[in-house]
Amino acid sequence: MAFAMHINMEKCTGCNNCVVACPVNALELCTVDPVSSDKIYLVQNGKAISLDLNKELCAGCGVCVEACPYSVIRLVSHVPVAVAAVSEEH
Repeated sequence: MAFAMHINMEKCTGCNNCVVACPVNALELCTVDPVSSDKIYLVQNGKAISLDLNKELCAGCGVCVEACPYSVIRLVSHVPVAVAAVSEEH
């Protein structure tokens, strides 16, 4: 991956907008109901417990960033500084 995804779980409300918006199903809120086989979103005091990212599926398109109404997801480029400097010169 030439990028990293940063998720501020302190501010995530578990609204699920990013999961629904992801075109490659790379995101999933931790969804386990120990009493039944139904999926539920584990939210505690209005905060999502975890948001899983499947790095193999993620394309870095940024759709999840745009879908998040609370700006808790960021994509950060991992382009090495030397490569970026050479690209800017040409």
